[in-house]
Amino acid sequence: MKNNHMKKLSIALLLLLPQIYFAQLDRSTRPKAAAAPQINIKDSEVFTLANGLTVILSENHKIPKVTFSLTIGSDPKPEGNKAGLSELAGSLIASGTNSRDKDQLDKEIDYIGADFSADQKSIYLSCLTKHMEKGLTLMSDVLTNASFPQGEFERIVKQAEANLKSTKASADEMAENVLSKKLYPAGHPYNEIMTEATLANITNDDVKAYYKGAFIPKGAYLVIIGDINLDGAKKMAEKYFGSWKGGEPFELPKMGAIPSNGNQVIFAKKPGAVQSVIRVAFAVNAKPGDPDQIPLTVLNEIMGGGVFGSRLMQNLREKKAFTYGCRSNINFDEHGSIFSTSGSFRNDVSDSALTEIIYELKKITEEYVTDEELNLTKSSMAGSFARSLENPSTIARFALNIKRYGLPKDYYQTYLKRLEAITKEDILLMAQKYFNANNLNLILVGSETILDKLKPFDKDGKIELVDAFGDEAKEVRPADISADKLIENYVLATTKTSNLKAAAKKMKKIKSVTQEMELKSAQIPFALKMTRVWSAPNMEGTKLEGQGMVFQKTYFDGKTGGSSSMQTGKTEMKAEEIAAKQKSIGFLPEMNFKISGIKYEMVGIENLNGKDLYILISNDGNSEILSYYDKTNWMKVKEVTSVKEGEEVNTSEVNFGDFKEASGLMLPYKMTMSVGPMTLDGSTTAIKMNEKIDWNSFK
Repeated sequence: MKNNHMKKLSIALLLLLPQIYFAQLDRSTRPKAAAAPQINIKDSEVFTLANGLTVILSENHKIPKVTFSLTIGSDPKPEGNKAGLSELAGSLIASGTNSRDKDQLDKEIDYIGADFSADQKSIYLSCLTKHMEKGLTLMSDVLTNASFPQGEFERIVKQAEANLKSTKASADEMAENVLSKKLYPAGHPYNEIMTEATLANITNDDVKAYYKGAFIPKGAYLVIIGDINLDGAKKMAEKYFGSWKGGEPFELPKMGAIPSNGNQVIFAKKPGAVQSVIRVAFAVNAKPGDPDQIPLTVLNEIMGGGVFGSRLMQNLREKKAFTYGCRSNINFDEHGSIFSTSGSFRNDVSDSALTEIIYELKKITEEYVTDEELNLTKSSMAGSFARSLENPSTIARFALNIKRYGLPKDYYQTYLKRLEAITKEDILLMAQKYFNANNLNLILVGSETILDKLKPFDKDGKIELVDAFGDEAKEVRPADISADKLIENYVLATTKTSNLKAAAKKMKKIKSVTQEMELKSAQIPFALKMTRVWSAPNMEGTKLEGQGMVFQKTYFDGKTGGSSSMQTGKTEMKAEEIAAKQKSIGFLPEMNFKISGIKYEMVGIENLNGKDLYILISNDGNSEILSYYDKTNWMKVKEVTSVKEGEEVNTSEVNFGDFKEASGLMLPYKMTMSVGPMTLDGSTTAIKMNEKIDWNSFK
């Protein structure tokens, strides 16, 4: 089918609307610092069961509700060629037990109105006090008798495969993968990223072994919050967790983040990107509870953690207008803390954005922050801390941190005093101790067109190229044929003809094409039907339906067009979209590239999954398409389409396979489509040539 149809395919269920807010501050006068108040925090009750499980209770009898949050004590364990094992296991823990299958478990949870969840490190239950024992029966059953059904394992694997495909379309996820790979040493669990290869190595037996080894009582914590007293908590903990058994928790050898050695640029290519995602990161030699943690947090808030008033936002957003947002964060972690900045920038200002970020990191090590910055930040942090005390879970979290990290018992009682005592001299000392603008990991994800501008930022002028998962990128080799010859070979192979004249004659006889497909996804519980139609010279439409409902329709009649969906209603095509569609002439648009106005050029040859593929890039003025052709049979096996909508770039990917003859043409009968985090596997059920099309059903 005509691949351009995919440009408008979207899944409305994936819509995410970020909510952004900020307060206006009067900066004309310096606020007066108030004396730090005394904080009287009621101590949580802490006791330990005979099996080694530590229980922390924070009573709150305002509402008849109680929560139980269990966290395992084992450190993260390196997984090697099975990277992603723990993540996969976490998704399966609540998939059934030896006495309840998943449906029965879900029904019993729903019946008592409980919130229940589990992952690779924890199990969580929240319910009304009157349903507490029923909820704990279910929680302890999952904890000690999880069954990991093979069918559920296969379902979760399929879902993971879909997520991996969507990762390649997300510049932010790619950047996080690269950051983890480059800031943590080989063998560190944070260095390991699930890939299609490591996922294929994981078996259900591996999942069961992880569960048995990691979910053990020794070193684990059970945090109880809500409408229950100490005697009740002891009774419930002993009754439902006292018989839980297991071995010794795993302790990760001391392996922190890697200190930087000179500025290094690490680049992951995202074809067609009009923006660069930038992360500037480095190791921070401070762990949770470190005496420097509070002043370092103040430093980060001033740099970029304080959102709109921070230096990075004021510089790169307000002054330079390079971005909608540039922020920073210090992640304090007992296995390796890091500082990082994040932001998305237009291609043409990516190098300038790097310059400004480095400038701000250097500046804060050379001069005092202002009194205004310091006082506003401390005031904001003190207010957040005070508000957090209204939540009973905060008190329990404090008790957990004191136990886990060996903090002084009065660590949180004295927090505000220590915060208020921080001076601008302390901030400069922190910056000089931990920040070095000449030892940075400069991580970028974007279009390779900006590569030459980035070389001056690397200490050696050599940019490290990596893939979406942070591994060494495969080289794109120069092509041995021209773009026009590639198109010719593709057209001849698709039409099964020996020359372009014969191909044109054959295609002229095709007046219309209808393709019907069944689509399945691990993220959707039912199959979808997609109908795609084309009529000469360039009319086209798509319809996505299922469960008796039409989710989305698109059409283009050669002059006008639009789309409609259940969520957004009808939308007319914009002028630039119409102009782009009018360039897409013919069932095989490549045949008309020379006369249609579409710009195209050869990129090169890349080896993917053991196959050499020619890469062609084309641009119709509205979208940029990377097309991949198999060097052995000239079939088009993949397309990556990038469309800019405002400041956002939406990317979709289609993989083609199972080529069969239909009315004298070699067409793909299998398609895997990735749109955002959604992946759909399509199987063609019918291809009809030269039949009448009811265009009204697509409008």
